[in-house]
Amino acid sequence: MTRLRIGTRGSPLALWQARAVAALLERGGRQSEIVIIKTSGDRIQEAPLSDVGGKGLFVKEIEDALVTGAIDLAVHSAKDMSVALPDGLGVSAVLPREDSRDALVLRDGITANDLRGALAQLGATPAIGTGSVRRAAQLAVHAPGARFAPIRGNVDTRLRKLDAGDYDALILAVAGMKRLGHGARISVPISHDDCIPAPGQGIVAIETRLEDGETRDVVQAINDASTAACFEAERAVVSTLGGGCQLPLGAVARHAAAGLDLQAIVASPDGARSIRRRAQGDASRPAELGRRLAEDLANAGAIAILDEVRYS
Repeated sequence: MTRLRIGTRGSPLALWQARAVAALLERGGRQSEIVIIKTSGDRIQEAPLSDVGGKGLFVKEIEDALVTGAIDLAVHSAKDMSVALPDGLGVSAVLPREDSRDALVLRDGITANDLRGALAQLGATPAIGTGSVRRAAQLAVHAPGARFAPIRGNVDTRLRKLDAGDYDALILAVAGMKRLGHGARISVPISHDDCIPAPGQGIVAIETRLEDGETRDVVQAINDASTAACFEAERAVVSTLGGGCQLPLGAVARHAAAGLDLQAIVASPDGARSIRRRAQGDASRPAELGRRLAEDLANAGAIAILDEVRYS
């Protein structure tokens, strides 16, 4: 039996994800090896992602390797993936979701009871490091005097920049912080009420060739169905609204007693305008729920806000 080749970026978080997939495959009796692929996003470190093509730069070369057969499966952070996948590829499985929230991280591991208390420690005009238009748009309401400054690099690099005084605070994903052992550095997790995360945040996605039935079967055996429903609902919101990784668009689904609970937001980059909607639906039809909520957002004016960002 041949070893499955897992394609991944070489960052610490990407390797954590690939190793998690490899361990699950081994538990099911299938050996694998990790193939590190350097992406455009890894090579271009100085410019903000919004200026050079968005998060899709972190997956393109890996997907190219998958299409050509250089690897058998690709492991991604789901939030980095475009909703429009290359022809012949599909997401065959997702791992159980980690905490989907964003986190505010202050220097010296300072903690606070809530977001407002943490922001109050930063003064009137803090420099907050984030490359996400979505995060800046939502948090501008809570920190109107803040300067949201672009920041690149892996989690360790960003924390070093914070501790060196380049920024007063960072906004990072709770999932990445926990997976890399930096959970203690989180000053306060940011509630979904204050900042809806990126679609797919906290989810590890496994992409395969649709024609490779053997690998798809092996990978689907480690799929987490509960997380997959959330993944599909959130991606349906993005695809219905026109896609794009670097848009001020947040969406998050959670399982509840009544089924799947989905909320989403579209905000202008300065945070002055926002449209937020919430809906519940059958967890067995997540894409239908996502489309319905997206249409509600569109009818309320979300497309006009997103188009301003797309064509500005």
